[in-house]
Amino acid sequence: MRRTLNVIRLQLINKQTFIWTPLIILGSATVLSILIYAMIPVDTPKYGGGGQAPLWYFFAIGVGAMAYTFPFSQAMSITRREFFLGTMLTAVIASVFMGVLFLIGGGIEVATDGYGVNGYVFYLPWLWEAGPLGAFIVYFTLALFFFVIGFTGTTIFKSWGLMVLTITWVAVAVLLIGLAFLVTRLELWGQVGAGIMDLGALGIALWGLVVVAALMLVSFFAFRRAIP
Repeated sequence: MRRTLNVIRLQLINKQTFIWTPLIILGSATVLSILIYAMIPVDTPKYGGGGQAPLWYFFAIGVGAMAYTFPFSQAMSITRREFFLGTMLTAVIASVFMGVLFLIGGGIEVATDGYGVNGYVFYLPWLWEAGPLGAFIVYFTLALFFFVIGFTGTTIFKSWGLMVLTITWVAVAVLLIGLAFLVTRLELWGQVGAGIMDLGALGIALWGLVVVAALMLVSFFAFRRAIP
C-alpha cells in the first residue's frame, strides 16, 4: 500500500496537470459563459455546456498518465500492478475534487441567481434533479470516465500499436452505429427516450460507473503487455 501511495505522489508531483490546468480551464469557461449570458437579451434562465471543458481535459490527463508517467515509474522499480492501482486511485481523487468544484459552482449560481444574469454553467436542472449528491455522482462519473478512456486507449497503443488502437476505435464506432440502426429499424427510439428519462442523470451515471469498471478491467489486462 505504501508503494501504491507513492504512485499517487508521483502522479501529483506536477500539480499543474491535475490541479492548476483544470482550474484554469474551469474558471475561463465560467467567465466566458457569463459574458455570453450577459449579452443574451432574455429574462428566462440560460443554460450552457461550458462546464464540460475541464471534464474533456481529463481525457488528456489519462493519456499523459500512461504515455509519460508510466515509463518514468519503471525506471523507479515500481511494479505494473502498483502503478495501475496508484494511477486509478489518483484519477478517483481528481474526479472527487472536480465533483466538489461543480457542487460549489452550482451553489454559487443558485445563491446569486445565475451570477445576476440568470445564466447557469453548473446548476443544470436535469443533472441536479436527484439533489446535490446525485449531481456530484454525475460529475464524478464524467471526469473518471474521460480519464479511463484516455488511459485505456493509450494502454492499447502501448501494448499493440497504432493499428490495433485504430481497429478498436473503428469497431466501437461500428457497434454504436449498428445499435442505432437496429433501434431505428425496430422503431424503438420512443422507448429508448422514455428509458433515458426514467433513469435520469443519476441512473445513467451509475450505469456509467459500470462502463468505467469494465474499461478499467480491459486496461488492466492490456497493461500487462504495455511497453514503456
